[in-house]
Amino acid sequence: MLRLIGFLVLIAILAAGLGWLADRPGEIVMQWQGYQFETSVFRAIVILVGVIVLVLVGWTLLRHAWHSPAALGGHLAKRRQKQGIDALSSGIIALGAGDKAAAVRSAIQARKSLPNEPLTHLLRAQAAQLSGDRTTARRIFEAMLAAPDTEQLGLRGLFLEAQREGETEAARHFAERAVKLNPKLQWAIDALFELQCRQSDWAGALDTLAIARKQGHIERAPADRRRAVLLTAQAQDVEESDPERALTLALEAHGLAPDLVPAAAIAGRLLASRGNTPRAAKILQRTWSRSPQPDLATAYAFARIGDSPRDRLDRVKQLAALSPMSIEGPVAVATAAIEARQYDEARAALEPLLQDRLTQRVATLMARVEAESGDKGRVREWLARAVNAPRDPAWTADGFVADKWAPISPVTGKLDAFQWRVPVEAVNKGDGEYVSGNIDELVALGSGQTIDEVEPGDGPPAAPPPAAKKADAQTIEAVPVTEAPPVQHKPAAKVVEPVPPAPAPASTPAPAAKPSPGKQTAGAPGAEPAPATARKSQRKGEARIFVAPPAPDDPGPEPSDQEDVAMPFRPQRA
Repeated sequence: MLRLIGFLVLIAILAAGLGWLADRPGEIVMQWQGYQFETSVFRAIVILVGVIVLVLVGWTLLRHAWHSPAALGGHLAKRRQKQGIDALSSGIIALGAGDKAAAVRSAIQARKSLPNEPLTHLLRAQAAQLSGDRTTARRIFEAMLAAPDTEQLGLRGLFLEAQREGETEAARHFAERAVKLNPKLQWAIDALFELQCRQSDWAGALDTLAIARKQGHIERAPADRRRAVLLTAQAQDVEESDPERALTLALEAHGLAPDLVPAAAIAGRLLASRGNTPRAAKILQRTWSRSPQPDLATAYAFARIGDSPRDRLDRVKQLAALSPMSIEGPVAVATAAIEARQYDEARAALEPLLQDRLTQRVATLMARVEAESGDKGRVREWLARAVNAPRDPAWTADGFVADKWAPISPVTGKLDAFQWRVPVEAVNKGDGEYVSGNIDELVALGSGQTIDEVEPGDGPPAAPPPAAKKADAQTIEAVPVTEAPPVQHKPAAKVVEPVPPAPAPASTPAPAAKPSPGKQTAGAPGAEPAPATARKSQRKGEARIFVAPPAPDDPGPEPSDQEDVAMPFRPQRA
């Protein structure tokens, strides 16, 4: 609108000027070199305006001719830039769609049009990765390290390539370099922290965790938990070599995570060894009230040096009262009562668990209680129930069951993966692991022996073959032993074999093993009495447990106890 008004004003001024000249006619006379020029004022002004217009047009043409090469180059550059941007867009779309041919074509076109563009390098590298050309991709990422604006991108690409090829040291080097270059890169912080944990570099992991907390990559609560786990890992490593430092680390970890069982157990043991029983008891009680666990009960029982088994039992009762709803309390009381030979108290502690909360540990403890009363039938019954009883809680991480806590998972390398809970599907343990792991003790209980009488060479039975694993339920039958010709040999074994649940004829007594020359069997004249032993054997399609009969001077069980006892048996699952 303003431009229109200005144009009208200019027209009005010109019209007024021309009118003013027309009203005042005159002549202009010019003499130069003997020549005389005469013209009117109006004509002279028109000629002057025409000359000015011609000069301006000529100057404009001359200027365009002077700048035309640059203008032409600018036009061509804009055209190339447009082609390069189109190629980058098409290449990124092709990468997302998985079209490696289109991605390679777009990368070539982008390199021609925009050779120095960072996105061009990224497109070329990812197109090479999509095509499986790892060497070209790595070379492009290495070239990115020379430019400051693409160095971070090159480090990430090289880190991913090293991870794909399993080069742990190279991956850690690139992650450390990326963290030093820019601590705000969360991928570099997370990757470096994970690699340090997998390599058990607890000090380096603590430094990386501090950087992550400072940059805001992790909240305070999970950061404190991770720091507590790392400190506990350090304390666990130096508990025996440097108890002073281990105690300091464990106390700091306990302050950050009061429910962390290993930290409290280490602190309790070290404080108890120094005679600081009140502080050790306070720490163990604090953690037990949050996470009851057998290691805490053991450390609490031995918190005071020189106590008798009865004193330890009384102390464990106080600890169990802090968590009345947990199964660990009654189990800890029963264990301490058995050690103190207070079997009635052990039985009373376990009775509330026998109906709905029976586990392998509870059944085994009941077998130990019954063994003291001499009732071998009850002992065998509880051993049989222990085989099929539900599993007890254990340190479990990603399906892996361990005997003790570890800071990282051996499967995934994740920090703080181990939890005290009932395993669902264990990688390295079977359903009967607790029972099979204590087979010497259980067999000794079933035969009326003490644990020290079991032969050291006898171990837990081997896992049943795949054919036996397919059985839904199996039973164990006792097979009577027959006498062989008089040769020197150990007492014939009482064979306990699993029988599949499918309909089958009644089992018949198994014949005695063939004797070896020069040996004598049990019951033969001149045979020396041999102690009862526990052995293991495995044959295709069946699992056996051999229990030797009592020595000749042992009166043995009553006739009712010699009857075959059928016990359910669950094969170990992989």
